Order: sequence, then C-alpha cells, then structure tokens
Amino acid sequence: MRPLPAPPVAPFAHRLLSDDLPDLADDRREAAVAFVERRVATLPSVMRLGVSVLAVVFRAILALPGGWRIARAVLALPLPFVPEYPRLVRSLAYAYVWETWPTTSPTGAAR
Repeated sequence: MRPLPAPPVAPFAHRLLSDDLPDLADDRREAAVAFVERRVATLPSVMRLGVSVLAVVFRAILALPGGWRIARAVLALPLPFVPEYPRLVRSLAYAYVWETWPTTSPTGAAR
C-alpha cells in the first residue's frame, strides 16, 4: 500500500499565522509553516486522511475572492472536526515559534 501524500496545509497555515501573529517576520512565518507541514506529514494515515480532506477544502475556500472571510465563517459553524483543523495548525506553529524564538511577543514581533 502506497503512503498517503502530505496534506496541503501550507496555504491555510500561512494565512492563519498572518492573522494570529501579524508582527511575525516573513522568514519566521515560513519556518513555522514548514514545521507544520513536516509534522502533519508524519501523522498516522487515518488522521492524515482527515487532515487532507480539511486542507483541500480550506485551500479551495482560500482560492475564492474573500476566501479568508469565508474560511473564518466556516470555522465558526458547529461542524464536526472543522474547529480541530486550525487548532492543530496553531498548536504546532505556536509551539515552534515560542520554542525556537522564546522572546517572541504575543503578536509575533521579535524582542
């Protein structure tokens, strides 16, 4: 059996971090997004399949005009598993940011 490809989480992770940590430098944001991609690629196959489905859906939403506004509206809906996607991305990205650069401010600015 062939392994599942890595979920395309980068577009969503990049947009989420841009929104959550507006002062995070571009190179740091890219490093955090790359870390999220690497970690998600190592999820067990069933979890990776679920994350892949959500990643593809949100990637399509982000491609639409006003995509981030639509994505935030979808995230606010009481749908099963949907709120877990940004929670996964945030937990991985935040852990990476504050473990790698512990003096980072709550807005992402370097201190």
